[in-house]
Amino acid sequence: MSTTTLALEDRRATRWSRLFDYVELTKPRITLMVLVTVAVAAVVAGWGPPDGWLLFNTLAGTLLVATSASALNQLLERDSDALMPRTADRPLPAGRLSTGEVATLGMVTIVAGTAYLALAVNPTTALLGLLTWAIYVWIYTPLKTRTASNTPVGAVAGALPALMGWAAVGAPLDLRAWALFLLVFIWQFPHFMAIAWIYRGQYAGAGLKMLTTVDASGQRAGAQAMVSALVLIPVSLVPCLTMPGAGIYFAWAVVLGVAQLGCAIAFFAGRSERSARRLLLASLIYLPAMLGLLVLGPLA
Repeated sequence: MSTTTLALEDRRATRWSRLFDYVELTKPRITLMVLVTVAVAAVVAGWGPPDGWLLFNTLAGTLLVATSASALNQLLERDSDALMPRTADRPLPAGRLSTGEVATLGMVTIVAGTAYLALAVNPTTALLGLLTWAIYVWIYTPLKTRTASNTPVGAVAGALPALMGWAAVGAPLDLRAWALFLLVFIWQFPHFMAIAWIYRGQYAGAGLKMLTTVDASGQRAGAQAMVSALVLIPVSLVPCLTMPGAGIYFAWAVVLGVAQLGCAIAFFAGRSERSARRLLLASLIYLPAMLGLLVLGPLA
């Protein structure tokens, strides 16, 4: 193979590597869940699929806003990320991208995303997107090094996309809208308490004030996970009040809620890595399943 060919392949590999680094800045799994939440909210608001172009524009604008939030979050956390094995290989702490590149991406995408939502969807959705971004980047992220109260603040940012999807289709924020908001908001507590316990040593070493580093016994984290999982059950049943053919949704919502509650109780009682990982798995099953039931339930 010639030197020229090798050089061309190296350049291609470098381009792909940089592309993957930029994709990693978006936190793809979190962004995907945000987009799914927006889409589900838009469907549930009218118990049926919204206009296709409206949904596309809403998701495109949301993707830009979420990209900015994730990129700027990693920019602000680059020093603490470098201290934790689970995040040390991210593009910034690993030195594969510069702070200037990430800052530029973050600012361009928040301006573009907000403008896109305002013009292609409606101003209310744009304002909710901007509020979500501001809470996540400028309140939640700095609080992580100061107080364990960062988790409920972050949970607000995580749940606001439900209201974005609702507002996008012009539906009033009724009881169902707030129930969906609360479903996503409360779900984050058992989910993040499990993560905080599993990585408590890394969080402590990086100086992050998670509940499991403030209270090393894990009792408060376990109690919060258990109570949240319990409260989720009645909250998840609110859509039954207006859902067409709610019987199947009701049954599965109870089954999923009780299963997650059982894992949360086991975590509270034992606070082991095994029980934390079971709770984490249960939470990863619970939310996508519940969102799927909200979309498919009326069709059953």
